[in-house]
Amino acid sequence: MNESQTPDQTAPGWYSAAMSVPYEDRTVHVGGADIHYLVWGEPDRPGLVFVHGGAAHAHWWTHVAAQFARVYRIAAIDMSGHGDSDRRDRYSLEAWCDEVVTVAADADMAGPPIVIGHSMGGFVTLATAATRGDQIAGAVILDSPVRRPDPEMETGSRSQFANPKVYPDAATAIARFRTVPEQEHCEPYLMSHIAAQSLMEVDGGVTWKFDPGIFLSPRSTANELLRQVTCRIALFRAEHGLVTADIGAYMYEQLGQVAPVIEIPLAGHHMMLDQPLLVVTALRTLLADWEHSVPFERS
Repeated sequence: MNESQTPDQTAPGWYSAAMSVPYEDRTVHVGGADIHYLVWGEPDRPGLVFVHGGAAHAHWWTHVAAQFARVYRIAAIDMSGHGDSDRRDRYSLEAWCDEVVTVAADADMAGPPIVIGHSMGGFVTLATAATRGDQIAGAVILDSPVRRPDPEMETGSRSQFANPKVYPDAATAIARFRTVPEQEHCEPYLMSHIAAQSLMEVDGGVTWKFDPGIFLSPRSTANELLRQVTCRIALFRAEHGLVTADIGAYMYEQLGQVAPVIEIPLAGHHMMLDQPLLVVTALRTLLADWEHSVPFERS
């Protein structure tokens, strides 16, 4: 069982409290790869599974996920090619979906979980909802634009990830850590924590944990996936993110006009890094509604 790291003295109290919630590191074998994940909360409670974006990892979610530990059993996954999970010779949405549902089954949750994914992880969540909807209770997709490529898949972003640099030490690497796409504001205490969890030792120093090969996987089926979703689903869009109002309206139409589209005010694409409490509030509100309402069905 892991306890929180030493709290950042510049961070607000809510963050220190969230980071003090104990969690457990676990690993499960999926399709030839060991998949690492974090888990909070007591076993046999309703489950939440958090899915990170491209080149990210489970610790992007720690300060959010831990705030649900009093009510839910929560897992945050390192998809293959990310974080502390194994790399693969080839990556696919299908394999990542298998990892999500296998982690959920391994994490001692009470029944099918709600899956929450950001950016590229939102596409994985969408694919899970479309192809494995009977294995999850619902899906929440955070700023994953379907009408244009995933931001982490665009040519400019790929080039930034193609050849991860080797830095002489962790302090140098952490100082260079940036989000892709970049945004005007990210909380410094979150950035330093996530950057520190993103590094591994290599010859000559340290580098980022992700496998550049993750960006070679095709992402051409998103429109079809929207039309295949049968489980409960909701979309969060950032006010200053990549899912514009028009894209949100398009996705709403493709989902049969039965999925709420919720704007997170003031947020950039990486909404858990600049407006984390608004994300927590929006998720709590949505989950409370889902517990006490009957979902609309597609016509």
